[in-house]
Amino acid sequence: MDAREVGWTRLRIGWLKLNVDASLRLAHSSCPDAAAIGSVFRNSEAAAIFVMLKMRISIIFYYFVPLHGKFGPLRKFRTTSLQCCFNFQKMVLSSPPQPKEVPSDDKCAENGRPRNAKWWYSTFHTVTAMVGAGVLSLPYAMAYLGCKFHFLSSSTNLIALIISLSLFLFVSRGPGTLVMALSWCITLHTMWQMIQLHECIPGIRFDRYIDLGRHAFGPKYGPWIVLPQQLIVQVGCDIVYMVTGGKCLKKFMEIACTNCTPIRQSYWICIFGGLHFFLSQLPDFNSVSAVSLAAAVMSLSYSTIAWVGSLSRGRAPTVSYAYKNTSGVDSMFRVFNALGQITFAYAGHAVTLEIQATIPSTPEKPSRIPMWKGAVWAYFTNAICYFPVALIGYWAFGHDVPDNVLVALQRPAWLIAAANLMVVVHVIGSYQVYAMPVFDIIERSVVKGLNISPGVVLRLIVRSAYVAFTLFIGVTFPFFGDLLGFFGGFGFAPTSYFLPSIIWLKIMKPKRFSRSWIINWACIFIGAFIMVASTVGGLRNIVTDSSSYEFYS
Repeated sequence: MDAREVGWTRLRIGWLKLNVDASLRLAHSSCPDAAAIGSVFRNSEAAAIFVMLKMRISIIFYYFVPLHGKFGPLRKFRTTSLQCCFNFQKMVLSSPPQPKEVPSDDKCAENGRPRNAKWWYSTFHTVTAMVGAGVLSLPYAMAYLGCKFHFLSSSTNLIALIISLSLFLFVSRGPGTLVMALSWCITLHTMWQMIQLHECIPGIRFDRYIDLGRHAFGPKYGPWIVLPQQLIVQVGCDIVYMVTGGKCLKKFMEIACTNCTPIRQSYWICIFGGLHFFLSQLPDFNSVSAVSLAAAVMSLSYSTIAWVGSLSRGRAPTVSYAYKNTSGVDSMFRVFNALGQITFAYAGHAVTLEIQATIPSTPEKPSRIPMWKGAVWAYFTNAICYFPVALIGYWAFGHDVPDNVLVALQRPAWLIAAANLMVVVHVIGSYQVYAMPVFDIIERSVVKGLNISPGVVLRLIVRSAYVAFTLFIGVTFPFFGDLLGFFGGFGFAPTSYFLPSIIWLKIMKPKRFSRSWIINWACIFIGAFIMVASTVGGLRNIVTDSSSYEFYS
């Protein structure tokens, strides 16, 4: 080997040794603790490249035999290099992983996501998402599904009625009660699955339903399986809440101001929609926490007014609990639509991952612990809202109950007016809870497709256009009960009943014929039946009712 080759070899050895030593010094200076160094590098794609590159360089020099005896520094370098690289690799692999976000197809939209929510944030976000306007239609659904009241007294004594109805809530029978109880249990189970799947891979958080679907079904099919269902749920909810808000505003003004000139229902829907042009400019979930908390309190309040008002009104002597006298075909479709209305009442799964994404997570306390605690409290609130309203409302009015039980209550006027105003406040918050993920999806798509930077102008245009779209559909098709059935079956049944179970089977792979396997397949079959039946029933009823409806009235 001539002097030139020896010189170049010395230069290469010196540069590589300097590179290794400088890298290790930089890591130790910025983060002296060994576990912390591993944590920092583990969350970076460069960590694996760094370790593998240094290991391979060290091994190459270790077996660089021709220069082994000629250069003393090389002997020292091969020993220190191997030792440093093995130690560094050990630190990286032994350090606990820190949860991070799943890689997204748009890095611009991932920056600045706040993760400082408390467990009770998840409670009122979930209550706001679930206990919506659908609770007021549950007595109407019971009228078609049926429920038995054999032991209830017709006494007007309020205390006797409360005791009798309290017993009824635990021992009631009938298809309607069974469907409600089964839906509560199934959706609580699938909610637990969604919470567990949020961090099913150590170190990665699936912050959106579409991210989880992409992981379960692959990048090619995942978005097409999950995203359409999620959008149907969220956009459908916002349309229904537009109709609900407008109707309740109209009812409030009719009660509060009996001498005022009547205004068209479509105008009231426009007034309600106008509020959201401003509220939709709030940036994220945490920014609507106050609105969501107020909405959760309002949902509990007007649900209580609905069942207490029905209870105090009492059961009329002519009330009937027989099935409505309709044709066999019409009765079947109405039953299907009632299934969709109950399904609509359990609609929080479409935003579960987005809510959990706002909660901080550490290896010692992963986000699933506070999120599950919040979900349990939310389902407890759900139960004390849903079952009394459904059963007592149906007990008071029988099969003549309207699709919004508050419409049937007339006295006391001030209390009914307050309840309608509470519904308005609640659906304001619910609209925003369901709209936030849609805003995120649209804005990410626009930023990626048009290669523009996100900002206030983009937010103003995109969100205002979305509010205008849902407002137009709500004004055009204000069929409250039928919309609940249609969207409940077409969108809510997949996202709340069987899609979480399919993803669980795909990712967790429970043993065949085990308890988990059987429960998940039962959820899938029940959810699929509800989806088909309630979608057909709701669509048929929309077509039937539209023939007698005067549009934009």
